[in-house]
Amino acid sequence: MSDSSGKLKLGALVALVVGSMIGGGIFSLPQNMAASAGVGAVLIGWGITAVGMLTLAFVFQTLANRKPDLDGGVYAYAKAGFGDYMGFSSAWGYWISAWLGNVGYFVLLFSTLGYFFPIFGEGNTPAAIIGASILLWAVHFLVLRGIKEAAFINLVTTVAKVVPLVLFALICLFAFRLDIFTADIWAVGTPELGSVMNQVRNMMLVTVWVFIGIEGASIFSARAEKRTDVGKATVIGFVTVLLFLVLVNVLSLGIMTQPELAKLQNPSMAAVLEHVVGHWGAVLISVGLVISLLGALLSWVLLCAEIMFAAAKDHTMPEFLRRENAKQVPANALWLTNAMVQIFLVITLFSSSTYLSLIYLATSMILVPYLWSAAYAFLLALRSETYEQALAERKKDLIIGGIALLYAIWLLYAGGVKYLLLSALLYAPGAILFAKAKREVGKPVFTNVEKLIFAAVVIGALVAAFGLYDGFLTL
Repeated sequence: MSDSSGKLKLGALVALVVGSMIGGGIFSLPQNMAASAGVGAVLIGWGITAVGMLTLAFVFQTLANRKPDLDGGVYAYAKAGFGDYMGFSSAWGYWISAWLGNVGYFVLLFSTLGYFFPIFGEGNTPAAIIGASILLWAVHFLVLRGIKEAAFINLVTTVAKVVPLVLFALICLFAFRLDIFTADIWAVGTPELGSVMNQVRNMMLVTVWVFIGIEGASIFSARAEKRTDVGKATVIGFVTVLLFLVLVNVLSLGIMTQPELAKLQNPSMAAVLEHVVGHWGAVLISVGLVISLLGALLSWVLLCAEIMFAAAKDHTMPEFLRRENAKQVPANALWLTNAMVQIFLVITLFSSSTYLSLIYLATSMILVPYLWSAAYAFLLALRSETYEQALAERKKDLIIGGIALLYAIWLLYAGGVKYLLLSALLYAPGAILFAKAKREVGKPVFTNVEKLIFAAVVIGALVAAFGLYDGFLTL
């Protein structure tokens, strides 16, 4: 993609960030949050998330500017800082997280259509899976026609999905009641939510899910018209989405009480607006969600293929994932991705895995790539690498990198042991592709340190496999 006509401008990059972050999560936010926390804990959690995620956004901005030679975002940073296997694991984890999220989106999309057509039920009936499969391959062939064309369609759907969100915020601002909002701030009336600390911890995983996509611009850094636009797009996208998320969540808590919100069916934003203006409110949000999900699916199919392609380009993934079609779309990476989505769609028919459990698993898979990106930015500042002439900037970036790193570690803790073990089960088989890539260039598979890391992953995977078999772990 050397000609500038095929390159992505700032607007398209911002739309990729906003488009991949505003998927289905925001439309289910009122219920998802109320199910795990009261008003007070929600406000504390948003405070921590805003600071933590902002530092992560700055990390991606700093790395895009200081290491312009590294293409592919999260994956390239892990590789440059911590070696080939960590780079591979980041790409692999990110890729799995992205297509698992797409499976979740399909379930939510057809569960929303179920509001109008009962045959789709909760999004995992046979009719819903057939519908999702047809849509999946329609998106697949659209992307095969070209990245720039798909990025333009994504720009249009991003604008279309923001309109119902703005309307929701305006209507709820006038209907907001302080007495409902302050009725039971610490959720004393719902002891099953646990302590405030527990509530904050539980809501944190949902907040990470709605922010996944913050790295969208950095993944496409190689296709950006200007490198500096990558960092700008990340921060502009983040601030826009944060504003929407907090408004939707906080305003809902002044319309219905926490226990009422917790009982709603998703997309819960539809029920909140219906509560204020009647039936047309639910229809408006449902239509907005359908457009939003279609756009997000497109963003994420693009991101999935791009991360595998970027990793294959420098021999961290096997050769076959590097092949592009005549339109310069990484076709093999795309086929592999959507085949996995198809398999998991069929699995949701037989497993009771709901939208939320798919989300938690997808979120825990992405925490590792985020952790390595933050650690790499911190290391650069610590070693003064690329900071020879900029000591004041080095101090600032050291603090930002440190906070982002602490936040990423806290997220792993918030996710809990269950999801860490389940993600080990998904990380372990990736080593087959890693070994294949290494053999293709005639290098030994692991260094000594990597052997130890891989052994730990295998042990985690075995524990998880036994846990699923024995029943002390469930999906």
